[in-house]
Amino acid sequence: MGQCGITSSKTVLVFLNLIFWAAAGILCYVGAYVFITYDDYDHFFEDVYTLIPAVIIIAVGTLLFIIGLIGCCATIRESRCGLATFVIILLLVFITEVVVVVLGYIYRAKVEDEVDHSIQKVYNGYNGTNPDAASRAIDYVQRQLRCCGIHNYTDWENTVWFKQTKNNSVPLSCCKATLSNCTGSLTRPMDLYSEGCEALVVKKLQEIMMYVIWAALAFAAIQTSSLELFGAF
Repeated sequence: MGQCGITSSKTVLVFLNLIFWAAAGILCYVGAYVFITYDDYDHFFEDVYTLIPAVIIIAVGTLLFIIGLIGCCATIRESRCGLATFVIILLLVFITEVVVVVLGYIYRAKVEDEVDHSIQKVYNGYNGTNPDAASRAIDYVQRQLRCCGIHNYTDWENTVWFKQTKNNSVPLSCCKATLSNCTGSLTRPMDLYSEGCEALVVKKLQEIMMYVIWAALAFAAIQTSSLELFGAF
């Protein structure tokens, strides 16, 4: 009967370690997604410290993989020292995930101010004839989020690019994707996206930060349950 209980405990612990490995993969994926998406929007968001939660969550994911390995080895060998180390590291990871959640909420609140501070400068630096990185970022965002200008397409009239081209047109990235004959002319505003990009960029960046927050919260909950199970054993 006792042997049966030990075998059952081992099975549960090994299963938990497999969950940690899966969690490690998902956390690293979330962190990498934040980095990739940030690269598309980094011209609108100058505060690189906003990436700190993503860096931490990738580090946590890597640590969770190592924890799973330690836990499996300790469980198979029935090492009390290994299991104690496993629990201590798990507690440290839990604390780290709480820090990620707090930082995530702090930086999420700063997104709107950051975008508002930088977006006008980005649009003023647009150069449609020989696109640089900032110009490509604007065209990408306008196509991806289906928006035009900062608040609407009329914002383009105040840009250096618009005044230099003198053709009363906005970039083709403002054209609705369903139209093939759109030239960006302001004489046909119905061909252009009516919504401005600033609000949509803020929304997108806040959504990205929420992915980090929810991922950290979800796995903090899993770890709490795991610690309770270890306590039971």
